[in-house]
Order: sequence, then C-alpha cells, then structure tokens
Amino acid sequence: MSIYNFSATTLKGEIKDLSEYNGKVLLIVNTASKCGFTPQYEGLQRLYDTYQDKGFEVLGFPCDQFGNQEPGSSDEIADFCQMNYGVTFQMFEKIDVKGDNAHPLFKYLTSEAKGLLTEDIKWNFTKFLVDQNGEVIKRYAPQTTPDKLEKDIVKLFA
Repeated sequence: MSIYNFSATTLKGEIKDLSEYNGKVLLIVNTASKCGFTPQYEGLQRLYDTYQDKGFEVLGFPCDQFGNQEPGSSDEIADFCQMNYGVTFQMFEKIDVKGDNAHPLFKYLTSEAKGLLTEDIKWNFTKFLVDQNGEVIKRYAPQTTPDKLEKDIVKLFA
C-alpha cells in the first residue's frame, strides 16, 4: 500500500490518480484560505518553484473542518490561491481530513505518520512528506513553515 493507491478530484473537477506522481517527492498539505497559517502558501509555492524540475510536487487539499476557515467553492479557492499567492501547484477539491468522512488518502497518511498524542489532524496546514516510492516519510505540524522542510526534501533527491 502507498499513496499511489488513491485518487482525488482537482479543483477543476478532474479525477487524478495519485499514481501519476510515481517517482516524485511529494508534500501533501491540508490547506485553508482564512487561517493564520494561510501565508504558508507563499513558502509552499517557493519550494515548488525551486524543486519542481528535480521531481518535486506540492499537493494542496483544502479543508473546512477547522473553524470554517475554508468556506469557499472550488472556483473561489482557486481564485484566492492564484490571486493572493500565485499558486501553480496542484490543488484538489475541498475534503474532510479527519473523522468518519475523511478522504481515504488522509486516513492512510495519518495512519502512516501519527501526530503527537493522536493520529487525527488537529489543524490546517499539517504536512506530509512522501518519497519517490509513495512512502510517507514524515509528518509536520501546522506551525512548521515550508522553509523548515527544505533540508528533508533535498535529502530525498540525494
């Protein structure tokens, strides 16, 4: 089992099989447009711009489970990300990341990389680093900014 066993729907409504990312280093993030951590979009985009040509992808999954901080439609989320942060990495439709209705990908991610005290995701901008084989390498707390992940990302290209 790996993340390649899952698929998700993009903001444009297209179903994307995550096996398309086989051989790439991934950073999977649950995002929100109205969160104190929202400015992390800028750092995520910077990482994507820096390492995309080495086989790095950021996958953003908007979630409205934490304080209604992602109330918008797919079009509104796409517009917000593009206009405010110039996001060009792949964004998916809004999902649940915890509870009974959690997307299967996030059930898998949280079972592979448990958080402090619990498997559940506690807030927006929890990040999961995945290697080229689809294996979950590490989980990062929401307050861990994208620049703090760079060393771990670069190690996977070695």
